[in-house]
Amino acid sequence: MDAPVTVAITRQLPAGHEAEMMSWLNAGINLAEKFPGFLGAGWVRPEAASESWHMLYRFADHQSLDQWEHSPQRQWWRSAASGLGVVESRVEKRTGIEGWFDVPSSSVLESGEAAAAPTPPPRWKQASVIFVVFFPLSVVANWLSREYLADVVLPVRVLATVLAMTPIMTYLALPWITRRLQWWLQGEPPPWRG
Repeated sequence: MDAPVTVAITRQLPAGHEAEMMSWLNAGINLAEKFPGFLGAGWVRPEAASESWHMLYRFADHQSLDQWEHSPQRQWWRSAASGLGVVESRVEKRTGIEGWFDVPSSSVLESGEAAAAPTPPPRWKQASVIFVVFFPLSVVANWLSREYLADVVLPVRVLATVLAMTPIMTYLALPWITRRLQWWLQGEPPPWRG
């Protein structure tokens, strides 16, 4: 099964065209959501006066993403920004569990120059976050396998447990805990300290 793909694009726009940029970005999202496999999109600016605009969009798999990226609708939408002076400075594609903690090692940079990448959290913090999720999930999985698969030979019981835990860890538990502990991973103060 092909993993979902998230595309992150940084675009630069000279000041004074914010309303046009917002309309253009929202038009692109409206077009993309009509394509099969579209999972969502959004955009953000670091601050009100920033010339950088960060856009994310996500598709269910590479094939769905490819259909959108090579569609006449997207080509038309991209050409509509030519009068605004929009410049793409960075494009990244991430799949599966890549990018939970580390910045991907292979990024396509439209400008041809390396962009400053955020520093990944220390490995001990990454390991701690994985442990926080893995330990309780492992306890529950082992308890359930003992209750319901006690008569099954050990290798098959372990296989069943791992097959159940892997998608839960990959698609639910690790993304959930990483979002909640992002402040700690990045060395920021806790959110409740405001």
